[in-house]
Amino acid sequence: MRFVSAEQVARRAGVSRSAVSRTFTPGASVSPATREKVMHAAQELGYHVNDLARGVLNNQSRLVGIVATRPEVGFRAHLTAALSKVLIKRGNVPILINTGQTEEELVAAQKMLIGHRAEATIILSGSPPASFFELARRNGQPVVMIGRSEPDADHVRAGNSEASQQAALAFLAAGRRRFAFAGSHSATPAILERETAFVAAVEAAGFTVRVARGRDSDYDSGVVAARQLMADREDLPDAVFCANDLIAFGLMDVMRLEAGLAVPDDLAVIGFDDVPEAAWLNYRLTTFRQDPDVMARRAVELLERRLANPDAEPDVERVIPLIVYRDSFRGKM
Repeated sequence: MRFVSAEQVARRAGVSRSAVSRTFTPGASVSPATREKVMHAAQELGYHVNDLARGVLNNQSRLVGIVATRPEVGFRAHLTAALSKVLIKRGNVPILINTGQTEEELVAAQKMLIGHRAEATIILSGSPPASFFELARRNGQPVVMIGRSEPDADHVRAGNSEASQQAALAFLAAGRRRFAFAGSHSATPAILERETAFVAAVEAAGFTVRVARGRDSDYDSGVVAARQLMADREDLPDAVFCANDLIAFGLMDVMRLEAGLAVPDDLAVIGFDDVPEAAWLNYRLTTFRQDPDVMARRAVELLERRLANPDAEPDVERVIPLIVYRDSFRGKM
């Protein structure tokens, strides 16, 4: 595969190679007649500037690494897409680094992160190990964390505690009294925060919370959590707060199909994220909306501030999710 070169454009336009370079360099001096000939030749040949080579010469790659574990799952998929759009609009080249789940995959991902001399790194929630943050920091890369916490980094955080407390109060106000939380053993910071805040709010009102967990934060974990809660058929919950929407989908399907419960009459369910499937007719899930576009914009704003002032104190952008009421729970605050 051969890309059209600047030398070919120069020959077609009848100008020097340096004239082509100046034409495509913002602010460089080039006569209007030369510029017109070069641009006409470039359009005929389909020429585009080699930004990668130019970045290497200027020691500025314009690459931004997006680091995630299982980026295809749930809200992370929508956040990754939103980040890509915002970064491309800014003039960056997003490079998705899937950390994988084995030691070999982690090592390969770390080499990719540093080997391509990314301008900055954005690390998503989930389970990318802290070593990714340390590696980026040691190499002088600005780092923005989304949905997790590391010292000396800029952060975008969802209002997990506020939303979880609101879910508990909404269930209590609706007269629900048998509470459960459906989470996962992945124990990401966001899920731990949601579980802790929900349990604390319910216990402060004088009630207890049964906690059920699957292995990961996905549909299958919702299935596992539901079957754990069904183990005692005499004490089925009447209100479940789920760590995310995917868990809620699995739990609702099992509770309806295997336990014979009606949602929301027998069982009220609230999720977290508001992925598009939450509005599907089979679920109509009441959930807390995290807006991936808002979070992506906040992350890039933090990145721009850090690049402009590398020595500034770490900054935090907090995004409070709003509850979206649908059919799985109709209570109002």
